[in-house]
Amino acid sequence: MSTDTLSAIDIQPVLKSLGIEPENTGVSTGAQWYEGSGKWIESYSPVDGKLIARVKCAGEFDYEMVVKQAEEAFKVWRSIPAPKRGEIVRQMGDALREKKDALGRLVSYEMGKSLQEGWGEVQEMIDICDFATGLSRQLYGLTMHSERPNHRMYEQWHPLGIVGIISAFNFPVAVWSWNSMIAWACGDVCIWKPSSKTPICAIACQNIIRDVLKKNNVPEGVSNLVIGNAAGDLLNNDKRVPLVSFTGSTRIGRHVSQTVAARFGRTILELGGNNAIIVTPDADLKMVLVGSVFGAVGTAGQRCTSTRRLIVHESIYNKVCEVLKGAYAQLSIGNPLDQHNHVGPLIDTKAVEDYLKAIEKAKAEGGKVLVEGGVLSGEGYESGCYVKPCIIEAENHFEIVQEETFAPILYLLKYSTIEEAIALQNGVPQGLSSSIFTTNMREMELFLSAAGSDCGIANVNIGTSGAEIGGAFGGEKETGGGRESGSDAWKAYMRRQTNTINYGTQLPLAQGIQFNF
Repeated sequence: MSTDTLSAIDIQPVLKSLGIEPENTGVSTGAQWYEGSGKWIESYSPVDGKLIARVKCAGEFDYEMVVKQAEEAFKVWRSIPAPKRGEIVRQMGDALREKKDALGRLVSYEMGKSLQEGWGEVQEMIDICDFATGLSRQLYGLTMHSERPNHRMYEQWHPLGIVGIISAFNFPVAVWSWNSMIAWACGDVCIWKPSSKTPICAIACQNIIRDVLKKNNVPEGVSNLVIGNAAGDLLNNDKRVPLVSFTGSTRIGRHVSQTVAARFGRTILELGGNNAIIVTPDADLKMVLVGSVFGAVGTAGQRCTSTRRLIVHESIYNKVCEVLKGAYAQLSIGNPLDQHNHVGPLIDTKAVEDYLKAIEKAKAEGGKVLVEGGVLSGEGYESGCYVKPCIIEAENHFEIVQEETFAPILYLLKYSTIEEAIALQNGVPQGLSSSIFTTNMREMELFLSAAGSDCGIANVNIGTSGAEIGGAFGGEKETGGGRESGSDAWKAYMRRQTNTINYGTQLPLAQGIQFNF
């Protein structure tokens, strides 16, 4: 295992620069921090197993205080012109630029992703700030012709109110920003419940934007943080929170959906992915190698867009297998803050257990292991969270292949016709990201047609991961159907209102109805 400079291993200077103390409170309404009344949780790094810091979670009392503060803040925030809200978001982006290195290192250390990915995640936050700033001048509605004379119809969009954001550990900061920056530009206020596996990153984000909030006299309650699992249940059941954006597993997402729907609330659900790449005989294999290996082992397979299945044409199947084996043999596994390493740790030992169980289950169902997995031990792997990326020859109908395992396990499947490949790609409960590698225009267009991929994301000659913030992000089926980030995803954070103005001197009724008074 290679080592990097001291700055990549000694996290204390990073924590200090981000305002992180050995003991922190997990309740904030923006510029102010409040002592949580819940239990203490400890955040340990999967990189070296060391304690990063402790956090006092929010209890029901704290949550109630935060919601009331958010309700009052919304009354003020919604009335501030949208471009001025966008200017405040722009300043948040500048604050993130100043702290990009430190926050990226913390993301890498607390979550376990590579340092380049940690910096990249912060860059996504900066980019979405830029996007939201421009969006603040484009919250447009339509105008329609009325059937009644001297009438004008149009629609406009108003902010919803409080947006609850429940984010996952694998993108501990970016997904929050996808939601919050757009919601703030739209005039909403936000309550963020981050993953209890990565709470320190959330505290750091609130610290970074605190000065921006103070400088612009933003009312307390526009940006709120409540750490702890209890806060998630409270958000889901709270009628004062019209929208809950949840990122996580399909199992928990189903519960969130049912709970929020029961009170007629809205949800944005970003749930499981079981993403596949189709490799055709006309594919550029050099590109396939880069896209599939990064897709399968990047973030140690812990992206919702990670490549889980590689569907390869029978004529090139053996060649692709050999190329992949050679690439996997060259992977360097270790401290993700060392940029010489390709693969970091899983988030915790529970994830390691799930990884091992998935491999055994695949074998029991008839899978053939092409690249052996296993848990690494010894110097540099003291956390017990480092595993070997694994490749298994399998069948799409295997129960384990139908599931999402958050780990670097790649299933290889064989196909004979492009129609069969698309059927295999679609033949899972999830529908997030998909990809085809081909230089055949007919295959490409079929894959992108209504008869092709059933996923929310369909790529050609790039992998399944690495979505840009300019497009709407999300998927279909058990992925939840939600959309975040770019395009017109902003509409989910607002309510539509149709307006009709009569500028004449008569009051004609719709459908020609007559009242003779």
